[in-house]
Amino acid sequence: MSELHGCQLCPRLSHYRSEQKQKYPDYHCLPVAGFGAAAPRLLIVGLAPGLHGANATGRPFTGDASGGVLFQTLHRFGFANMSSSRSQGDGMQLCGCRITNAVKCVPPQNRPNGEEIRNCNPYLRDEIFGLQTGSIVLALGAIAHRAVLQALGRRQAEMPFRHGAEHRIPGQLQLVDCYHCSRYNFNTGRLNRIMFDRIFERIVELAR
Repeated sequence: MSELHGCQLCPRLSHYRSEQKQKYPDYHCLPVAGFGAAAPRLLIVGLAPGLHGANATGRPFTGDASGGVLFQTLHRFGFANMSSSRSQGDGMQLCGCRITNAVKCVPPQNRPNGEEIRNCNPYLRDEIFGLQTGSIVLALGAIAHRAVLQALGRRQAEMPFRHGAEHRIPGQLQLVDCYHCSRYNFNTGRLNRIMFDRIFERIVELAR
């Protein structure tokens, strides 16, 4: 993953990062690598860095609303030592868990296009194939779900996205689907705390 830091595969994203760096000189504004346990049993895959979250802090889900929900939940279920994370130096540690994104660079309007998702997929593939056999991948949203299947060489029609769905990939891992824990999904009622907790209750069962 060392080449991730200087990645320029996506001209639109590279240009957008440069624009944001001019507006916010203190922001990270580079590709954002995954973080957490080196050999996790749970890999959480989000969409992409948020403009004022991971793009600012340089760490997935750190410093934005969706990260607030995620870290509270991870702490409650024993996957994190703290219930919130605002910066890289805040002492957050993940236990048996790692967090990453399908696309490593912040996209305009939080919408990466198909080419950008494909360009970034080898990085996700490396993370997935570094997992132990039987590990769990939690896909937050349909784009993350499709990116995981692409990394695994699986057909989308074979394993469609559905909140709460579980897909067993023989000899490899278990894929669990969940709506993204975004502020939009919580505000519209698509996802709520009870639904999100149930996903993690099931993940704990599968991890046993």
